[in-house]
Amino acid sequence: MAQTYARSLILALVLPLFGACSMGQMVARSSVAILDGGVEAMNRETDLVLAASAIPANLKLIEGLIEEDPRNAALLTNAAQGFYGYAFGFAELQDTQRALALYARCAEYGSRALRTFGFDIDAATASVEVIDRAAAALGHDAVPALFWTSSCMAKQIDLNRTDPAQLARLTGTERLMNRVMQLQPDFYYGGAHLYYGVYYGGRAPMFGGDFARAESSFASAREITGGKLLIVDVLQAEYLERQRLDRDRFRALLNRVIADPVGSFPEMALVNQIARARARHLLQQETEWF
Repeated sequence: MAQTYARSLILALVLPLFGACSMGQMVARSSVAILDGGVEAMNRETDLVLAASAIPANLKLIEGLIEEDPRNAALLTNAAQGFYGYAFGFAELQDTQRALALYARCAEYGSRALRTFGFDIDAATASVEVIDRAAAALGHDAVPALFWTSSCMAKQIDLNRTDPAQLARLTGTERLMNRVMQLQPDFYYGGAHLYYGVYYGGRAPMFGGDFARAESSFASAREITGGKLLIVDVLQAEYLERQRLDRDRFRALLNRVIADPVGSFPEMALVNQIARARARHLLQQETEWF
């Protein structure tokens, strides 16, 4: 009788939990660790063709899991990161409009992730004061969502530089990244420093650019990995050196990237392969820009 009562009590306590969490949600939540392992494996990939073929299926898998658990911050952030990486690495240089659509999806997933942390405002239209107040309430657990949301929004603006309405949204992305700098400036191998290198280096001083601050930001990003993350050199060449018309430095940075041995930074091998491909593309544009 006592055993029966105890069993009944346990069921009475446990069954409501299963009722509040569907089987689909349980599967989605248990998949996060597997997805993180998949990201690590993809980051070590050196074959760009293989990566370009595999990533879309992984993105659709994540989207399917989000359908089952739509407020899962980890899944939403994984989606944002994945769409950013695919857009930057495999779409942007071939099809700008497709890249814009992918960055839009990235920004939407990032914004949804931020909402799970209580950041329920539109960073594209809210005032600096409103954004800063909302961002100040976020802690370290929101850093990935802040970083990828800001990054995706910034790329949408970067590919729409001739649209004043898009440029007006830039401040919102900067305030999100500013919170990343406050909380964890070395997140994603110094990605926030890299953001500010582009932010200050990609515009003439009369439009808010600051070449000295840009160079300092790129140097900070480079220091975090000891110069092993090649995309730092690529973006410095693409934005800062191109803006200040330093052709020699532009060429030197990109040639260094191309000459760097494959596999020199195994945990970010894919990003470095993307950097090499982008460096070759940029060198082909050299005579048009200088």
